[in-house]
Amino acid sequence: MNSVAAIREVCAGLAHSQETFPFGPGALVFKVGGKMYALTDIHAEPLTLSLKVRPERGEELRAKYPAIVPGYHLNKRHWVTLNLGGVPADLARTLLHESYALVVGGLIRAQRAELEL
Repeated sequence: MNSVAAIREVCAGLAHSQETFPFGPGALVFKVGGKMYALTDIHAEPLTLSLKVRPERGEELRAKYPAIVPGYHLNKRHWVTLNLGGVPADLARTLLHESYALVVGGLIRAQRAELEL
């Protein structure tokens, strides 16, 4: 995943994913059930992607990949920011799916039922 189009394509394949720009015209946020699971700056060079992670997973990833850092302007314990030029595309895709699953898992039962997840 090395482009905004590739990020959009993966997110579009996730049930009930929504594209929003709540922080201005450059900050593309993907949400499910009204909760953010991915964030990218569409104008940034290099392209980065911020994703939600379990705290222990975030520590593991930051230790293994220099291109993965604590979430930029996000809770550093629960979010990581990936420099997409420095991580394998399949890892970025996996982490995006994991972020989505974490957010869906955190929704209350009524929200999940409403979304039929």
